[in-house]
Amino acid sequence: VQVVESGGGLVQAGGSLSLSCAASGSTGNINAMGWYRQPPGKQRELVADINSGGTITYADSVKGRFTISRDNAKNTVYLQMNSLKPEDTAVYYCTVVTSPCRHPYWGQGTQVTAST
Repeated sequence: VQVVESGGGLVQAGGSLSLSCAASGSTGNINAMGWYRQPPGKQRELVADINSGGTITYADSVKGRFTISRDNAKNTVYLQMNSLKPEDTAVYYCTVVTSPCRHPYWGQGTQVTAST
């Protein structure tokens, strides 16, 4: 499975950005799709994910500001980020998890910067 992210960039705090991520290759067994981020000098952390049944999980820090969605026909997951804060600055990684072994595939990462 290949995972390719797009979107991201630089925005002033309070602004919005959107990310998208498309999976290709052996996509017949995709289960969960989601987004992680790694702020400078910190560990990678979950932002949001959505499983094949549509169940969504958000990190507490982004609830009410970020929205994850998924197009199963296109094997694509999206992340709409509103009211961005400087602490949202990070490299954002898309992840795709396949069944039954739950092997995760990662994208190359895309930089999101919210400036003050």
